[in-house]
Amino acid sequence: MKSKKLTAFILAGMLLGILAGYFFRQYAGNDAAAIKSFADGMSILTDIFLRLIKMIIAPLVISTLVVGIAKMGDAKSVGRIGGKTMAWFISASLVSLTLGLIMVNILKPGVALNLPLPDLHADSGIKAGAISLKDFVTHAIPKSVFEAMANNEILQIVIFSVFFGSAMAALGERSKALIDVIDVIAHVMLKVTSYVMNFAPLAVFGAIAATVAKEGLSILGTYGKFMAQFYLSIGILWALLIAVGVLIVGPRLLHLMGMIKEPLLLSFTTASSEAAYPKTLEQLERFGVSNKIASFVLPMGYSFNLDGSMMYCTFAVIFIAQAYGIDLTLAQEISMLLILMLTSKGMAGVPRASLVVIAATLAQFNIPEAGLLLLLGIDHFLDMGRSATNVVGNSIATAVVAKWEGELKRH
Repeated sequence: MKSKKLTAFILAGMLLGILAGYFFRQYAGNDAAAIKSFADGMSILTDIFLRLIKMIIAPLVISTLVVGIAKMGDAKSVGRIGGKTMAWFISASLVSLTLGLIMVNILKPGVALNLPLPDLHADSGIKAGAISLKDFVTHAIPKSVFEAMANNEILQIVIFSVFFGSAMAALGERSKALIDVIDVIAHVMLKVTSYVMNFAPLAVFGAIAATVAKEGLSILGTYGKFMAQFYLSIGILWALLIAVGVLIVGPRLLHLMGMIKEPLLLSFTTASSEAAYPKTLEQLERFGVSNKIASFVLPMGYSFNLDGSMMYCTFAVIFIAQAYGIDLTLAQEISMLLILMLTSKGMAGVPRASLVVIAATLAQFNIPEAGLLLLLGIDHFLDMGRSATNVVGNSIATAVVAKWEGELKRH
């Protein structure tokens, strides 16, 4: 399906999903069992699509990344590109976390909240487990590449691919035949991706219909002010990232933003950055980023550069503190930012990752974990913005590193 046609179908799926969810909720009234049954049925469409995406991500990442690294030629190039990539990721992370902290203190969404506060001892259902350095390291290093592929552990797959690709580069001419085979596999996986993307409009329809049926559009009115303030903050983050990207890459970066509208829309409507990975990779290469840079930087971004998720962490923690009337000192807020800078790096691969990290942070500052209940009902709507922001952040990061490396072709 051609890009413009697919975008139109995704938008149609979103609109039809809103209508289907709304009218079923009106029809079902207070019948919780019927609403749950409808939502479960609709979410099957999304589950099928996301499972297909998971099916292709591991072989796609391994094949494109191994070939890219093998073509770099030596470990020194890998180290240099990796260093530049991490420098951008750390800088973007600090900007995202700091902006979330600044905006929530200016807007004060939790002050004078016209909602009943959850009981201090209520269980949010989110396991608050802070991710230690040891946990992160042991999670990052794969025990088995096959286990990493089976579980779609992107960071573990990246680490294996770096070793494998570097070894192939070191062998030189002897590995050329294998590089050609893996390059063919990469192109086959990109073709498979084009088939899978045909299911995207159905997935969007199912995701939106299920969410609207379960939560109802009235929740948007109840939390309208909070959501508007969060999306305003997300918009400012986009503007900052794009402005810095334009300074480094040039005005043509704005063209890239237009090119990734389809993966952006896909990640927004399904609330999954992962769903947008294959299309984002394809569009970055069409923009002129070399395959070796795109296939190296983009998968790393899924572990280290979740800009939208990180901004949400500081925004949500302070929001909950404000709702319970807890004042944090500037020193406490700065220490929170630094803690989140470290713990958020283990977010990839953890279900409902942002909420897990937030729960752990709340516990460290004696803020009631029950406050998470204020956010659970609208978390999907917030996750849509976070996921789209992660796609923007990783696309800009890849283009910037390509520019620094002289690997950005002009079209």
